[in-house]
Amino acid sequence: MKRREFITLIGGAATWPLAARAQQIAMPVVGFLSSRSPEESASHVRAFQQGLNALGYVDGRNVKIDYRWAEGHYERLKSFAAELAARPATVIVATGGNVSATAAKTATATIPIVFIAGEDPVKLGLVTSLDRPGGNATGMSTFTSELVAKRLELLHELAPKAAVIGVLVNPDYPGSAPEIATVQQAARETGLRIRVLNASSEHDIDAVSETLAKQPVEALLVGADALFVRRRDQLVALARRHLVPSIYDLREYPEAGGLISYGTNLTEIYRQVGVYAGRILRGVKPADLPVERATRFDLVINLGTAKALNLRIPDRLLALADEVIE
Repeated sequence: MKRREFITLIGGAATWPLAARAQQIAMPVVGFLSSRSPEESASHVRAFQQGLNALGYVDGRNVKIDYRWAEGHYERLKSFAAELAARPATVIVATGGNVSATAAKTATATIPIVFIAGEDPVKLGLVTSLDRPGGNATGMSTFTSELVAKRLELLHELAPKAAVIGVLVNPDYPGSAPEIATVQQAARETGLRIRVLNASSEHDIDAVSETLAKQPVEALLVGADALFVRRRDQLVALARRHLVPSIYDLREYPEAGGLISYGTNLTEIYRQVGVYAGRILRGVKPADLPVERATRFDLVINLGTAKALNLRIPDRLLALADEVIE
């Protein structure tokens, strides 16, 4: 045997086991579970990935992100969470409200979970306390129902003569009940009358439009719900058709022509979720990461829509607005 051939053979024999071992080292998997759809969540996904990148994790390079989108069909979340747990994912990120978080928590008691919850995570049974979560879950709390009262206050300031306020909710969304309870309590304190309107499908939203034609409301508060975000163009058109001043929870609505929105800055929330997921991939236990509460909130006003409604926006609100769309 020639010397060159012998060296090649030895080198190949020495290298092959290392290559085989490298192939066996699988990339960690981040299971991304959401009640929403990929199209309307694109900016939030980018923020989440930026949070991961800040910890040195890049999708496709040293981590794999496996997405599951329920697109407003909440009944899908349980099976999606079970799929991610069975894979198994290294960490599960549960976004889009309480229903995703509880589905993930039900699916596994061992795989780390980073959630975005709209209600108190302790009351939901996700953690034992905010400072010391315990167990396998931690994340961010947006306290969505608490913001409903603030939205009602803003809507009343915009339309002070409105005595009957419509509140649109999806009865299929578990978070709708606490939202209704909160807004009813706030309405009692301000002497307003609330009319609850239900919609759990595109067809139901059309039915709500027919209802408003017969029993008009003087202002409309749209509840936080993945279905509504997905159908925001339809809802904005409904409000325009009936000339109803309306307030929403996310900036996507006034960007689509809605009047005003007030809610959690989700870009920052998703970025922090990515940071938490990255820290867990580095070995930090969820029990050692306190649940963070949202601290940044966005007020967005569409002046063009206000003009179309012949509505004057108070100077105070214009001064407070994070963004004014002309």
